[in-house]
Amino acid sequence: MSQKVDLVLHGVQIALTVNKKSEILRNVSILIKDKKIVDIISSKQIDSFEFEKLIDCSHHLVMPGLINTHTHTPMTLLRGIAEDVDLQGFLEKVWAEEARIMNEKGTYIGAKLGALEALLGGTTCTLDMYLHPHMVHKGAVEVGLRHAIGPVFFDFEGPDGLNWEKRIEYLRNWQNVINEIGGAKIPLVAQPHSTYTVSPENLAQVAKISQEIGAIFNTHISENQKENDDVFSKYQKSPTKVLSDINALDNAVFAHAVKLNDEDREIIYKKEVSLCHCPGSNLKLASGAFEWKKAKDKGINVSLGTDGCSSSNDLDMFNVMRQAANLAKLINEDPAAVSVSEVVRAATINGAKTLGLEDLIGSIEVGKEADLIVLDLDQPHLVPSGDPHALIVYAAGRSDVVHVLVAGDPVIVDRVPTKVDKDFILTEARNHIRQ
Repeated sequence: MSQKVDLVLHGVQIALTVNKKSEILRNVSILIKDKKIVDIISSKQIDSFEFEKLIDCSHHLVMPGLINTHTHTPMTLLRGIAEDVDLQGFLEKVWAEEARIMNEKGTYIGAKLGALEALLGGTTCTLDMYLHPHMVHKGAVEVGLRHAIGPVFFDFEGPDGLNWEKRIEYLRNWQNVINEIGGAKIPLVAQPHSTYTVSPENLAQVAKISQEIGAIFNTHISENQKENDDVFSKYQKSPTKVLSDINALDNAVFAHAVKLNDEDREIIYKKEVSLCHCPGSNLKLASGAFEWKKAKDKGINVSLGTDGCSSSNDLDMFNVMRQAANLAKLINEDPAAVSVSEVVRAATINGAKTLGLEDLIGSIEVGKEADLIVLDLDQPHLVPSGDPHALIVYAAGRSDVVHVLVAGDPVIVDRVPTKVDKDFILTEARNHIRQ
């Protein structure tokens, strides 16, 4: 009797597994049932299986979905409002505009727009940070994205108007919010903005609750030199040391981490903190260059992120991979500073590790949930394929993505979203920003 499956990605020309050996498979079929990859077979064996749906991948490359571990998805609505400024000038402009349009409705609309952009570009999972996180999560999940987010913390009332006690209450109830909205499996997240917007005492409280409920502690750290100087002037410590001294580094993720010193990296390594490299945002704001090779040589987990559209202008993880690879080579004056396979791993399995989901997503392996993307190789810029990892990092782009699966669900088919009306989302976004 033949085995029944839900979906087959059949005749895959190239499969980038991103498993422990970074194996490349050719002419295989990937079998999916109940969200998971149940087998990877030679395409010639397909007659032994029954299936409800088959996608022809005979001239395609299949790889794990890209994982964006630092972004602010609703800020799609703030694209292009803060140009030719540094981090501090950027924040001044953005916070003013957020107060105007980023209410609950705005974050919901922006989240749908951002999730659609992300999925069409091959990103299947994000670690997000923004105001009104319940509305952000609702919008992203409706579009089909695997979406991790949690309450944001400032010492002051932000544009969301929440005081400190309300933010803490929000965090304690966050699991119930996630359960009610639903969506693909994601971790709990607590998100204090930074050491320059949240006091050590308040950061310690968030860290303690995070440890109690098993949440990731996600924050911006050492994004530019002025941030470091301001924090040092206030506490006589680096931002990393501030968090270390209040025991806030368990299950932590640091975004940017551009201006780390050797002591910072030692602390980060010992506490197994993951770093998210956002080269596009850091280059555009002239924040500096993340020292990836130093982090890699230290044994620190490094993943990749786009940051928000108000600083990087898009959610293009293919562009992020290329920028990250070239930047590492440039600052080290070493073309082998970070290999192409390491760059692909940073955008996939390392991101899964950042989220504590490495046993669930991030690679093409039997037993994992099928968060997969399919790229069309019948394009002049993708022929010949050569080294497939290099093809992804240096030649492929988000417009090459034709199909996207999240937890085995085809959320993009032939570049068309299956869960939402693209035109409605675009019109909704345009109308809102005119308010």
